[in-house]
Amino acid sequence: MKAYQQGWTLRRRVLALLTVVVVLLLALAGAEAAVAAKNRQNIDAVLIKTGPLRVQAQELLSALLDQETAVRGFAVSGDRRDLAPYDTGLQRERDTAASMEKLAAGYPDVLRELRVVEQQAAQWRSTVAEPVISATERSGTAAGQALITDQTRQQFNGIRAAVDHLQAEILTVRQQTAEKVNQTGNLLVVLLIIAALVVAVAGAVLLLSLDRILIRPLAGLVHQVREVADGDYQHHIEGSGPPEFRQLADDIDGMRQKIARELAEVREARERIEWVNSQLQKQAEELTRSNRDLEQFAYVASHDLQEPLRKVASFCQLLQRRYAGQLDERADQYIAFAVDGAQRMQRLINDLLAFSRIGRLTTGFTEVDLNKVMGDVAGQTEAARQYADAELIWDRLPVIRGEEPLLTNLLANLVSNSIKFRRPDVPPRVHVSARLVDDEWEISCRDNGIGIEPEFADKIFVIFQRLHSKDAYPGTGIGLAIVKKIVEYHGGRVWVDTSGGEGTTIRFTLPALPEDIEAARAAEAAAADDPAVEDLVDADAVTGEESTGDAVATGDGADGTAEGAPIGEQPEAPAYSNTPDRAIGPGTTGGMKETVG
Repeated sequence: MKAYQQGWTLRRRVLALLTVVVVLLLALAGAEAAVAAKNRQNIDAVLIKTGPLRVQAQELLSALLDQETAVRGFAVSGDRRDLAPYDTGLQRERDTAASMEKLAAGYPDVLRELRVVEQQAAQWRSTVAEPVISATERSGTAAGQALITDQTRQQFNGIRAAVDHLQAEILTVRQQTAEKVNQTGNLLVVLLIIAALVVAVAGAVLLLSLDRILIRPLAGLVHQVREVADGDYQHHIEGSGPPEFRQLADDIDGMRQKIARELAEVREARERIEWVNSQLQKQAEELTRSNRDLEQFAYVASHDLQEPLRKVASFCQLLQRRYAGQLDERADQYIAFAVDGAQRMQRLINDLLAFSRIGRLTTGFTEVDLNKVMGDVAGQTEAARQYADAELIWDRLPVIRGEEPLLTNLLANLVSNSIKFRRPDVPPRVHVSARLVDDEWEISCRDNGIGIEPEFADKIFVIFQRLHSKDAYPGTGIGLAIVKKIVEYHGGRVWVDTSGGEGTTIRFTLPALPEDIEAARAAEAAAADDPAVEDLVDADAVTGEESTGDAVATGDGADGTAEGAPIGEQPEAPAYSNTPDRAIGPGTTGGMKETVG
């Protein structure tokens, strides 16, 4: 068992300290509640019992004085009405005595003094007041006055003294209760001070404990981790303090060891990479040298090798012209074979040179208007189109960044292939269009030719790959390989769309300009805000093909081309467009049969 699994955990220590503090505070709170209740009782005794007892004792004395005064007055006047205060005082005495007995239930000394007063009052009434009243009523006022002597006066003074003793006892009880109030109040203050001291001591103990078992171990762990972070990955991290910290230190040390191992592996990998880079550098230097040799070879091929080929071809042609018909038929056939082979060798060398120069001999990217490029392509393919009675149509095309000669070569190859691979009984028709897809222009070249089987869709872009014999369709088999290399050089991709109907559709992508992308997004936002525009966009997405949005609706042909459009005339475009105006340019080739969309 590891060391950090022994001893009290930090949580257990904190809980133990908090439990002790809570128990102490609860005990103090209970004591304070009991003392407060006692204090409240004492205060109630002072305010509700002893205070009213003093007032009622004075009321009792007043009732007794009324009785004594009424008896004296009746003895002097003999008028029965003068005894009304006597009867009233007697009733007041009884009521006051009953009330005082209730209030003094918890004070036996007060009750004893109260009984003394009642006994003396009852004795005075039986020995003095009632005899005087009876004598006055029977014998007149002289007989009643004769019974009132100094002795009877002293007897009543004894009642007064008893009431005074009662008052003194009540005052004593009141003072004792007030002292108890002071004592309980002082005890409450002491308990509050003790509670504050408990809280203060607990806080101090908690701070000291946290400093010893939390802050110091944590600071030590942080210091060790910083040493490792500064690069000392071999420094062993050792924890201290509670088990949690020691466990954390072990986990961090395990992580350090793993990082150290991985760093060692990274160093080894970096060394291997550096070695591989050095080998790659050597290979790059060797490749550079090889490229220079290839360039030299290309120069030789374009000059030295073509010169003998031109001679062979020229003299073979001279033989063909001069001795045609003079030799036998087989000799003429051999000469024709030699001329054709020399010419095909020249074309093959030229195509290989063009293929090798793509991306190597560069003039730099500029903004190229594909409408102008299509005009140049139409001029380059004029002879072939006249011979095949071909029709070339293109929609309004965008402006992109690239090399204009390469893009011209790209589109010229596609158009030439579409014209070459035509159906014998159908005039060729080529349609070039574009549409913006995300941040790329997708450009399509569609024809009504013989088409391509889906299983050969990838094969046609491989150099020297042919799907037909050279007798049926002449060529070197390198045109679409050049197309693929040019497209990839411009950051795009090319493929054959096999989902269409008759003919062949070749699509390729080129990166769009930022302003074209922003304009398209603005058009989409406008379409989202305007239902009419949105309906127009939806209709264009359903019926329109891969056009830019400014594509011209041209004729009734199956492929959307314009049948018999006037030469060089630009048809009217729809009102909605998601292609910037700068990407739109009219194109015409003069007196040719192509229609410019």
